[in-house]
Amino acid sequence: MKYTIGQVAGAVLLVLGAQGVIRLLIDHDKGGLLGWVPGGFAVRLTCYVVVGVAGALLAGWAEDRAKKGRGKRA
Repeated sequence: MKYTIGQVAGAVLLVLGAQGVIRLLIDHDKGGLLGWVPGGFAVRLTCYVVVGVAGALLAGWAEDRAKKGRGKRA
């Protein structure tokens, strides 16, 4: 169950990061959730990419751990 929570959290971060990158590339002035981050377009874009990558890594790690746990029980 705890790995399912990790997968969901990772998916949410991945979606937020991807949505933020797309929004920022279409309209450079709309920062979205990270509009408060100082530094302008490049810094916000980097933050969204980092959030998306972190979400993908978290979801992948949780899926791998869940598969290993299922294999031991079977």
